[in-house]
Amino acid sequence: MEDCLAKKMEITVSEAEKRTGRNAMNIQETYTAYLIETRAVESQSEGQCAPVESLWRRYSEFELLRNYLSVTYPHIVVPPLPEKRADFVWHKLSADNMDPDFVERRRIGLENFLLRVASHPVLCQDKIFYAFLMQEGGWKEMVNETGFQLKADSRLKALNATFRVKNPDKRFTELKHYSDELQSVISHLLRVRARVADRLYGVYKVHGNYGRVFSEWSAIEKEMGDGLQSAGHHMDVYAASIDDILEEEEHYADQLKEYLFYAEALRAVCRKHELMQYDLEMAAQDLTSKKQQCEELATGTVRTFSLKGMTSKLFGQETPEQREAKIKVLEEQIQEGEEQLKSKNLESRDFVKSAWADIERFKEQKNHDLKEALISYAVMQISMCKKGIQVWTNAKECFSKM
Repeated sequence: MEDCLAKKMEITVSEAEKRTGRNAMNIQETYTAYLIETRAVESQSEGQCAPVESLWRRYSEFELLRNYLSVTYPHIVVPPLPEKRADFVWHKLSADNMDPDFVERRRIGLENFLLRVASHPVLCQDKIFYAFLMQEGGWKEMVNETGFQLKADSRLKALNATFRVKNPDKRFTELKHYSDELQSVISHLLRVRARVADRLYGVYKVHGNYGRVFSEWSAIEKEMGDGLQSAGHHMDVYAASIDDILEEEEHYADQLKEYLFYAEALRAVCRKHELMQYDLEMAAQDLTSKKQQCEELATGTVRTFSLKGMTSKLFGQETPEQREAKIKVLEEQIQEGEEQLKSKNLESRDFVKSAWADIERFKEQKNHDLKEALISYAVMQISMCKKGIQVWTNAKECFSKM
């Protein structure tokens, strides 16, 4: 961790800007660009003021970077991007992806994504990631030249592997189930939070009615008027405060959403392992089949029914020379198959070792982050309750002075 990029460089997404331009289809579009600023830490420690490097990136470029990292490092739980469009929001909040409040939260999420990658012991050393931070022109071409898209596995292939693997690794199966359950639990929690936020919004705003009634009442009371007016003012302030409170609460919701999307990153690692296991089993099955064919040719016996066996009976046996030639070809294929199987076994063992080390790192990070987010959320709720108690305490004092 001492060598990670986050220790050597300050990385911020400092600004978001709405822009208009033409896309690849030459169609006019409006999009948001984000300003990434970087500064070397070493120069600052030496008492020098390091220059700030800056460049603009679109959300789609962040997506391209993450896709590249996911394909290039299949054994790593790659940090997720913040949502492209708002989801699980309380109904008074805009779900428009151009809404300033949403853009601001996404700016924070994109900065967090870059810091996650820069803090990862493996991902932080990737040259494409470093170029993303430092090289504005020609970066997309540089990514595409890696040919990472050719390595991407199709969903159909992944689905096929899921259903056809005969000996799945129990640890990855359990991890896949865990990620499904984690996503389900956090989704439910976010839906509950959105409903609570809606009701809370209504309760706070109704306090504005207290303010209006107390103000109207104060106009007809001489001795009680000042007290009623003051109490009404406290109610109005309380009613107006909910907008800022719930906007702040969305930041805590975004912390939970990050792990909602991390669940999919966990499943991606599990799918890659299933594909490797499936390829390994297919290679072993093919090798066994070739060995059986070779043995049948050498001994002249057929263990199982085959079209080839039926053909021999109908049209006569092969000559010794033909059989020898076929045996020689099969022996070469068997030797090649054994080498491939050995290579795939080594690759699979290395993948499991690397993946499990990264999953353990992720679990530690997850436990720490979710604990902090939930504590912060509880503290905020306590603060809101205290604010409500203070408002009614102030109102009580106003009533007492009447």
